[in-house]
Amino acid sequence: MTILLLLIALAAFLFIALEEVTHINKAKTTLFFGTLAWLILFLSPPHGASSESLNEALGENLMEIASLWLFLMAAMTFVAFLNQKGLIESIIHRCLPKQISERRVTFLVAAFAFVFSSLSDNITATLVSITLVMSLGLPKNRTMRLAVLSVFAVNSGGVSLITGDVTTLMIFLEGKASIDNLLWLSIPSFCSVLLLASLLSIGSNNIVVLQRKNVEYDKTGLGIAALFLCTILATILLNLIAGVPPVLTFLFGLSVMFLLGQILYRDEKRESLLDYVRLIEYDTLLFFLGILLLVGMLKDIGVLDQMVKIYDLLPTELANYFLGLLSALVDNVPLTAALLKAGIMMNPAQWLSLTYAVGVGGSLLVIGSAAGIVAMSKVNGLSFFRYMKYSFLLLLCYSVGYVGSLLMGQWLYS
Repeated sequence: MTILLLLIALAAFLFIALEEVTHINKAKTTLFFGTLAWLILFLSPPHGASSESLNEALGENLMEIASLWLFLMAAMTFVAFLNQKGLIESIIHRCLPKQISERRVTFLVAAFAFVFSSLSDNITATLVSITLVMSLGLPKNRTMRLAVLSVFAVNSGGVSLITGDVTTLMIFLEGKASIDNLLWLSIPSFCSVLLLASLLSIGSNNIVVLQRKNVEYDKTGLGIAALFLCTILATILLNLIAGVPPVLTFLFGLSVMFLLGQILYRDEKRESLLDYVRLIEYDTLLFFLGILLLVGMLKDIGVLDQMVKIYDLLPTELANYFLGLLSALVDNVPLTAALLKAGIMMNPAQWLSLTYAVGVGGSLLVIGSAAGIVAMSKVNGLSFFRYMKYSFLLLLCYSVGYVGSLLMGQWLYS
């Protein structure tokens, strides 16, 4: 039965990779295989597991998915409104010169995605960064490069802050790393992002002429833009101060957005802000649902626990490196949870390198991180195989960043 479930997971990943060949939306196939796997689990419980324990495991899995879904819905509704009004594009273009070289644009996108992901969650940072990339009107191949760069930069930017990446928060809460030492991870992380930007900008000698649009800044649009920024800041502060889940703060911000639109649009014949919920890419949400159901199944049958046994075979530093590579195939959150529960003995420097590995390693495949999945849903033509064309460069930059995290750990704890 375990082999059958592994084959189902493999089939799901193959259908994602072959989407352009089969012409079947990846959301449909992942949802099918994700639900099928759990049906098989209930019909033929592994190791004599009871239906009650399976119900509990499925409930935990669905709770995690529901939190992600609701958070995505809130963030994407904000972005949908601001995009429809042209506010994000207009603000970005006003901050940039009318003419700018493609090489300079590459480094600006890298820096923006890195910094913004340090201040907000990865999903919001990806949505805004991809909006910036799409607004530049570059050729398709250049847009692809900047989208890949954005994914890597977003994942790299979050590893040094407990508010930027869930795995960083998990490792911190277990007392494996301190906040001040985690902040030092931003140095090797940013260096690896700059390296990728340099490699991707080779041959980018053209000049980009930004076409500025005349956007009417009505009080509602500006008010909601300010509310979006305040919601992001409040998410960070409330999580740090009182441990408030980000999804709760974002849902509150969304409710304020709806009420603000009701008050300011009361006497005008305009669409309700609730209508912007319909502009969300629900295929992205269904794709997330299918992927996380599959990962939850792998966790329940003990596959993730087996992966942790790599530490019995390899030196800790090398095992951490390969665990980062595994996070490109399996969600890094349950992978990190399995590692923490296994009681692997590591010194603080090694925990620091692991934090980098599981936070950035998912960038190697487009399905390896939430940032990659969001980017794939927003950028036309960004498929599994097209993203894989950059895997060697991503692996090189990940490896450089990982070596930098090792050196940083040795320096901090020497």
